[in-house]
Amino acid sequence: MAVHLTPRITPTHFHHMQVKSLLLAGGALLAASSGAYASGFQVGLTGQKNVGMGGTGTGLYLDQASQFYNPGAFAFAPTGFQVGGNMAIPRISFRPDGADQGQRTLQNKNVFPFSGFVGFGPKEGKWRLGLGAYTPFGSELHYAQGWEGRYSLTDINLRSVFVQATAAYAITPQLSVGAGLVMLAYGDVDLQRDVPIQAQGSAAPLHAQLTGKADHKLGYNLGVMFKPSDKLSVGISYRSAIDAHVSSGDVTLTNRPASLASSFSATQFDVTLPLPDVYSVGLGIRPSDKLLLAFDANLVGWSRYQNLQFTYNGNLGGAGVTSSSSKREYQDALAFRVGAQYKVTDKFTLRAGTFYDFSCVRDGFVTPETPDADRIGATAGFTYEIGSRFGIDGSFLFEDFRKRSQTQDDLISNGTTDRVAGTYKTTISVPGVGLYVKF
Repeated sequence: MAVHLTPRITPTHFHHMQVKSLLLAGGALLAASSGAYASGFQVGLTGQKNVGMGGTGTGLYLDQASQFYNPGAFAFAPTGFQVGGNMAIPRISFRPDGADQGQRTLQNKNVFPFSGFVGFGPKEGKWRLGLGAYTPFGSELHYAQGWEGRYSLTDINLRSVFVQATAAYAITPQLSVGAGLVMLAYGDVDLQRDVPIQAQGSAAPLHAQLTGKADHKLGYNLGVMFKPSDKLSVGISYRSAIDAHVSSGDVTLTNRPASLASSFSATQFDVTLPLPDVYSVGLGIRPSDKLLLAFDANLVGWSRYQNLQFTYNGNLGGAGVTSSSSKREYQDALAFRVGAQYKVTDKFTLRAGTFYDFSCVRDGFVTPETPDADRIGATAGFTYEIGSRFGIDGSFLFEDFRKRSQTQDDLISNGTTDRVAGTYKTTISVPGVGLYVKF
């Protein structure tokens, strides 16, 4: 990859051109670690059975993972314990706007989301109590040295863990309700980017690294399940919004010119990100004892995320520059999912599914840490029962993102020149495996 020479830029110019984006990706990191279910960094990987059926689950009660998809359905789910993990393998490429040097491929890193659930209650009873932990979002991307967007992002790494305590009750054999208390139990972010300022005699530009841990935040998950017959189940669920907050993130600057020590004196940052709520509706249709069909629709309220505002404990880009703001102007996003399950034998079950997620990021607002686009996916899965109480689940998911382009004119007209013009193309492959025990 060609490395372009960078002109010297004064702190004043830096403030107008770059400070707005210094912590830009931090917000996307929080978004990715927080609880969106369509667009953004989302790769729905909770519950191996559900993954194999296209990410459906609102109208189903397959196992203890129904705590996540629809707490109301959990009242009809079998008791037991399950744990599973996935390996997400992203492939992201970037072609600069107007460049004739070919596309750049990221040094993608695999990430390993997991989920685990346990459910208790009488086998034929009306109630269930459960506990779950899951990592619905995570990413690690490393752009090649000298890439065109290095002043927006060079490296990103995030991890998150959510926990949920759930209670469900079947009011009648046909109607059940459930509620879950959700907590962002752990989230950390590591974001790096170059700054177009170089010290005298230095070949390396000023480099910023932003790290922080998200505060513990609470939300809730509500659901209702209605079964008019053994062949049909209808579910609705609502997952609340959460305002993720990093109260004392660290700003680390390397290769900083001594003459700019006062202009770049900040060592910590504070940011609050409004995260979306999620509405879901789903159907489960059982034409026969062996065949199960599922349909889900999700609406994610990303439109509450319009701007990203940071405050610092010192200057960052000039005297008196102690805050920055960046446009997001996200839009609500829809997702549609279809899945099927077929019991081949008493011990072996096959699954397949597909889905289409609409992007929450508007044209001209795409950022390197969230190269989002409308996406289509295909899934497959299986279950093999080892004994009467034990079994193994397997799943595979493939997502193909539409090419997403933005020109420099687009960025200028939208006031989003704190990101880079060009075309992104993304695919993600995700194998997964899980084990379960029936109580």
